[in-house]
Amino acid sequence: MKSSFYYQRHHERVANEIKEYINSLDSFLSSQTARSPRAVGDALESLVAERFETFLGDWCSEYSSEFARRAMADMAFTDVEGVYSVIDVKTHREDTRFNMPNLTSVERLARFYESDTNVFSLIMIKYLVDGTSLNVSDVLFVPIEFLDWECLTVGALGWGQIQIANSNNIQTVPQNSRKDWMLQLCDVMMAFYPREIEKIIERIQRFESVREYWVNKEDVWAR
Repeated sequence: MKSSFYYQRHHERVANEIKEYINSLDSFLSSQTARSPRAVGDALESLVAERFETFLGDWCSEYSSEFARRAMADMAFTDVEGVYSVIDVKTHREDTRFNMPNLTSVERLARFYESDTNVFSLIMIKYLVDGTSLNVSDVLFVPIEFLDWECLTVGALGWGQIQIANSNNIQTVPQNSRKDWMLQLCDVMMAFYPREIEKIIERIQRFESVREYWVNKEDVWAR
């Protein structure tokens, strides 16, 4: 089943409300917080989590923002159609040169998407800071399958981590097919793993030579 919330673009209204809400607030940063992108990110995530159920309005059946630090999501809600969305909140300070955030494990996502009623979504908040004043320039709220693979990459951690290649350049494909996106993911991984095998073979060969060096070396540190 397709989620009406996403495929009829109700998520875009929520993104606009998040932006308007944060920009309506008086300065909520201290001078110490304003200097730290991580601290600003935590503050923005808390602001969104506190009000997110309100932003969802009648679409929300159940809502939670209580997750462990290493969990897949920062927030989650079940909508009135029974679709369960987990949401990863990311922030990006636009005057930084480079930002390459992890989204989720490819294996975790593959298992999660075995259910048609599960959705993994991203909220990306882009902002600038002037002193202790913060201005949100854009909020993106989309299922991961609406992200164009042209702006994604895979990092070599565990089974592989889906990453945004550069937060300054995020491209979307609105109302994209989940099946098409997942097939693209499989193609990406089938190209990714052979390259990783080549790297591992090189590392094995490197330490074979290191071991040979130490086998033949005089033990000058021996007692």
